[in-house]
Amino acid sequence: MRAAHVVAPRQIEMFDADEPNLNDFPKGSIKVKTHMTALCGSDSPWFVLTHPPERYPLNIGISIHECIGTVVESTSDRLKVGDFVQSRPTAGIGGLGEYYISNDSVGVHLVDFEHQDQMLMSQPLGTVIWACRKLGNILNQDTLVLGQGPMGLLMTHLLSNLGARTVIAVDPVDFRLQAAGKMRATHLVNSAKEDVVEAVAKITEGRMADLVVEIVGHNQDTVNLCIKLTKRLGTVLCFGVPDDDVYAFNYGDFFRKNISLIGSVSPDSLHDYPLAMDMIAQRRIDVSPIITHHLPFEEAQKAFELFIDHRDEAIKVVLDY
Repeated sequence: MRAAHVVAPRQIEMFDADEPNLNDFPKGSIKVKTHMTALCGSDSPWFVLTHPPERYPLNIGISIHECIGTVVESTSDRLKVGDFVQSRPTAGIGGLGEYYISNDSVGVHLVDFEHQDQMLMSQPLGTVIWACRKLGNILNQDTLVLGQGPMGLLMTHLLSNLGARTVIAVDPVDFRLQAAGKMRATHLVNSAKEDVVEAVAKITEGRMADLVVEIVGHNQDTVNLCIKLTKRLGTVLCFGVPDDDVYAFNYGDFFRKNISLIGSVSPDSLHDYPLAMDMIAQRRIDVSPIITHHLPFEEAQKAFELFIDHRDEAIKVVLDY
């Protein structure tokens, strides 16, 4: 099969690899012929960071995990050959290849919908649903989403659906903020041009935010900014992927403001993904504004450059197989 791996920082190569053998994996596993995948912010460290020379080439299929495809072999009692599924790779081979191995614990039947690329967005939307299930009541709250990449945009839309009084979208990139307006943000703040703390104080009439979502990741500064933006007894939801295990954390302000801190990763696949599909298919959430590019999967190098470097106003880059 054709697949990709990272051979040096910011360098992807396509190559011929052996197809994974389903017999090497436990019962409940499925072999999927890839139909469509999308890039996620959590894939970026594989591409941009410098790893020890002896680790190259990195993982077959990279870390691509937003995938839809057709089951071609199965040892699952629930997912059968011929089923069209949304399922993430589970066996060490990422989704950037013509076949991958998954499992019925994370695989769900794909809802029939005319726009398959929008249904692919049920994977990232499912992770946002998982996070919001931890929050309780959102009605009439001042909310803020720090970071308006694909995940931030989905979070913005869902908080609006849940009845937030304000949904403040913060990002340093203008075209992402324009997309946030389409995803139902009530206020847009460009962090490269405005003092975010002052802007939020003005928008909330001094209250500051009941809920602040950190959805940037890959740095240690934004969590501390979230604490500044949160009101006393407010909540910070940490969604962005950390590159470091230990953070320089402004514990004093967090402690004195009685802030609740929530982390969120790894959704409940069999519950959150089907709900995400229903929301998309029933047009309760319009994910189309975030899907900006389609490329053949063999152009993975170009896809990563578009996505990570914000070229051509790229937000969500979809690869077709």
